[in-house]
Amino acid sequence: MKKRKKIVTTVLASSLALGTFVAPSVNDVLAKSSNQLEKVNWNEKVKTPEFISGKLTEPSDKNSEEILFGYIDSKKDLFKINGSSKNAFVIKEKKKDDLGYTFLRLQQVYKGTPVFGATLTAHIDQDGVLTALSGTALPELDKKNSLKKEQKITKKEALAIAEESLVASLPDAPDFEKKPQAELVIFTDGETANYAYAINFLYFSPELGNVDYFVDAASGEVIAKHSNIHTAGDAIGTGTGVLGDQKSLNTYFDGSSYSLIDYTRGNGIFTYDAANKINERNYVTKLPGTLWSDADNQFNASYDSAAVDAHYYAGVTYDYYKDVFGRDSYDDNNAEIISTVHFGRNYNNAAWVGTQMIYGDGDGREFVALSGSLDVVGHELTHAVTDFSANLIYQNESGAINESMSDVFGTLVEFHEGIDPDWDMGEDIYTPGVANDALRSMADPAKYGDPDHYDDRYTGTLDNGGVHINSGIANKAAYLISEGGTHFGTTVTGIGKDKLGQIYYRALTQYLTESSTFSQLRSSLIQSATDLYGANGPEVAAVSASFDAVGVN
Repeated sequence: MKKRKKIVTTVLASSLALGTFVAPSVNDVLAKSSNQLEKVNWNEKVKTPEFISGKLTEPSDKNSEEILFGYIDSKKDLFKINGSSKNAFVIKEKKKDDLGYTFLRLQQVYKGTPVFGATLTAHIDQDGVLTALSGTALPELDKKNSLKKEQKITKKEALAIAEESLVASLPDAPDFEKKPQAELVIFTDGETANYAYAINFLYFSPELGNVDYFVDAASGEVIAKHSNIHTAGDAIGTGTGVLGDQKSLNTYFDGSSYSLIDYTRGNGIFTYDAANKINERNYVTKLPGTLWSDADNQFNASYDSAAVDAHYYAGVTYDYYKDVFGRDSYDDNNAEIISTVHFGRNYNNAAWVGTQMIYGDGDGREFVALSGSLDVVGHELTHAVTDFSANLIYQNESGAINESMSDVFGTLVEFHEGIDPDWDMGEDIYTPGVANDALRSMADPAKYGDPDHYDDRYTGTLDNGGVHINSGIANKAAYLISEGGTHFGTTVTGIGKDKLGQIYYRALTQYLTESSTFSQLRSSLIQSATDLYGANGPEVAAVSASFDAVGVN
């Protein structure tokens, strides 16, 4: 059996201050500060914490902001932030959770300008004790000479530069779904930091796009661009799905016809038809398309099948999040859920595009209609949940976590509903002429060429830095947490799917942050399991052993 290297954990002597620098290859550092035990995960790139847990403060009746900012101010050497923490962070969200913790989400700012990707979350218990701080703040921004450069570029100029770059990469000028706006941010790669304008372009023609551009405010150079496309009523109707099964559908009767509108869930689930339309230049036409309707409330034609499944499975996924976690639609505020089927021609993909879901019909060889798989619909809607919670950047490790979260909950929706559940992704609609295969396997990622250990991770630039490829590492850990097993010599006792879901949902919505790493994922899941089930139970043991097994420390 192949052996894997392990990252050593180090216990710091009680005489060492928590702020003392620890070699960046060391994670899960234990340090004693005063009489408190603090567990720290270090971000290896910027050499500051990415996750701190323990009894971080003494009990207090102060308000949560005072407790949190007081702690950060007391650890300035650790965070390497100059000045008051109240000036370095803006609280974007504050709420009490079901366990009685006060949850806060923070955005790092520098001289009032938000730092892109630098968000943190904090938890304070009922006794006023800060128990966890998750996320990486960018250190020593006051020492970055690049931030002292004159900002010569205006918002209008930055917008023009970004749009010119975008148009040059497309076969024709895009038709924007919303008016692009430029926002001044600080963009950093961990070493350099620049004032830059962030501009989001959302368009469905001449091709599908949801792209963030970053234009240097001093030079006017496009310094980065990120794709945000996450791929992979009052009446009861009936319909036939992609795989030939019958389904009952909530529809809406307007006096003359029945539409695929389900007003029984949140502010509604709406299903549209793109009709495989392309314009004279062979580009897809504007979304969402035409609202799906029928005269007799019977959706049994073969052309109906993709819409039947998209509509039905969106409702199933809504119910899963509502019944299991109390979440009201993907934004937790009853957002409309919009799906469009028959997107493009022979389109071999499905996606959450930032505002809605799209489903291609496939080419009949690699895929059939992608809405015909519940785990695919659950996967795409979970991307929406992620956008409205952790907002994991769709690049590199944070993007791989984003993909893995969608695989985890797409699978859990399938098991919850009991529709041919398994640990494969997309098996129902993938390669109809080949039996027993799938897009990905969570039980055995290597079966389809994905890594199942951190040492084997992909480090190139394809696939947005391996967001689909490297999801296999986190997927294998999730499978082990639930089902148990032995992997690279580490044995895990599984805790079941229900606990897996509870732990992952809490981590996604309360601990993970925009730039989370695999190491931060591990700590977030351990902390979530601790919150839910206690520090010494089998749940924490399962999470810890599973991430040991895939080489993430």
